[in-house]
Amino acid sequence: MNKQSTQGRRAPSRVLTINGGSSSIKFALFEPGEPPRLVQSGQIERIGQPTARFSVKGAPARNIAAPDHTAAVNVLMDWLEKSTARGALAAVGHRVVHGGPKYSEPERITAELVEELRRLSPFDPEHLPEEILLTEAFHRRFPELPQVACFDTAFHHDLPRVAQLLPIPRRYEAQGVRRYGFHGLSYAFLMEELARLAGAEAARGRVILAHLGNGASLAAVCEGKPMDTSMSFTPAAGVPMSTRSGDLDPGLVWYLARTEKMSAKQFNEMVNFHSGLLGVSETSADMRDLLQCEAQDVRAAEAVALFCYQVRKWIGGFAAALGGLDTLVFAGGIGENAPIVRARICKGLEFLGIELDDPKNEATAGVISTPTGRVAVRVIHTDEEQMIAKTVCSVLGLV
Repeated sequence: MNKQSTQGRRAPSRVLTINGGSSSIKFALFEPGEPPRLVQSGQIERIGQPTARFSVKGAPARNIAAPDHTAAVNVLMDWLEKSTARGALAAVGHRVVHGGPKYSEPERITAELVEELRRLSPFDPEHLPEEILLTEAFHRRFPELPQVACFDTAFHHDLPRVAQLLPIPRRYEAQGVRRYGFHGLSYAFLMEELARLAGAEAARGRVILAHLGNGASLAAVCEGKPMDTSMSFTPAAGVPMSTRSGDLDPGLVWYLARTEKMSAKQFNEMVNFHSGLLGVSETSADMRDLLQCEAQDVRAAEAVALFCYQVRKWIGGFAAALGGLDTLVFAGGIGENAPIVRARICKGLEFLGIELDDPKNEATAGVISTPTGRVAVRVIHTDEEQMIAKTVCSVLGLV
């Protein structure tokens, strides 16, 4: 067999992306390129529950034993070793939710970086411990495989000083307490897509990005630079979400400690896992469920109304901070797939120049505003996994 035919059979290079959550791991395999090409994707759901499931696109889901993230990632790595889609695995990219005050760029994962992330764990105890565990598991199984940390806070790292500051005693700033913002990988992708779809001039304008999914936040961007964002020191701040409260009166901590004997840990559990749509509706954290039953269930209707009202308020506030608005972008599971929610959010924002074209909104067209509206309203499918793959390829020089 000649050299050329041997090369023709060489396994194609692949980049694996990992997006770990508190009870799930989303993964995808990409072929390096401009942009990276998706080859396969899947997820492990319900980690820690008897009903844990492993699924890849195009194949039936199967139940697995995944009492914790270690067991779950071992199932994933076993699949990788057997899968033909794996190809020649060249690198792994991890979404790391919190980069703290230091990390504003993606970093190759080393033992030193892992120790730094361990020290940052108090900043994000809901995500960082599991993210560290995933990087260590891959290092044990594939010690020579390069891994890259892609920080979700990096997009917002250079917010204007006035947007970073929190109105508490300054000594806490020295400990890293400030507004960080999250969903940065999504926002970076959306800004690139906006430039591709609408041109560089649109991306340099006054833009509000609304990433509305299980987690929800908004970002204000001007001249391509982040100016403000709704999430703050943690991802629990800002608008109400599926199970997170969003902004609350801090006096509630003291009130509930006195009246309910609620501990700090219990308060954290409440605002992260039992609030938002779930807390107000008392039935579901899923916007789809609430929309289906809102006509018969006043609490479901109130949860939807509160969500839309709060998002509308943040859009209005950010428009004021930007001195006007040129483009509004909806993204995320709710932002991309719930026309009625988009319509309710935009109703009342006509004074900003936002006018929805109802048929286009119902059809989820790329542009859902009227030709006469001063603000271009767009729906853009976000792709955090592709952004991770693109970042990894850039850091490691993969083509």
